[in-house]
Amino acid sequence: MARRREFDVDAALDGAIGVFREHGFEGASAQMLVGAMGIGRQSLYDTFGDKWQLYRSAVRRYGMGECATHFEALRSGVRAIDGIEAMLRRVVEAAHEPCLGVGSICEFGMSRSDLAEVNAPLARTLHDAIEARVRDAQREGDAASELDPEVAATFLTATIASLRVAGRGGADRAALTGLADMTLRALR
Repeated sequence: MARRREFDVDAALDGAIGVFREHGFEGASAQMLVGAMGIGRQSLYDTFGDKWQLYRSAVRRYGMGECATHFEALRSGVRAIDGIEAMLRRVVEAAHEPCLGVGSICEFGMSRSDLAEVNAPLARTLHDAIEARVRDAQREGDAASELDPEVAATFLTATIASLRVAGRGGADRAALTGLADMTLRALR
């Protein structure tokens, strides 16, 4: 008879996310992972498969959480531009923390199709939400009417990644805030 799982899978996955955020896939050892997850090595393999499957699950969970937080920020303002600004300010606040989404792309790019299958729908969903808010900002007169909303959304997602990389690279809050301000000016 199989043993009943005696741990919270989501909590264990959150522990793995912390390790992968800080060390990436290659830098994360099995010992680091089981320690952070609070489970035994066999439980890791029984529940998640191998380290790669765990990584993909961690990237998916992290990405879904980040997208939800971005969506909340995008909807937080009275006007669409306020939501876009809230999203950028949120990224500035957290830019010193490692981002598993950006990290996974920096580490693997498109070389692993099964990871791209995790990242691509998350990126597309975020892009579409940002594009919709840019369109709203244009209708409200807060974003330039000549902007291509799709290009503007791509610019904003690239800016988010850039802010995160700059923050991890040591850029101070003033520099990151300046980049966010410049991004908002580019939309007007």
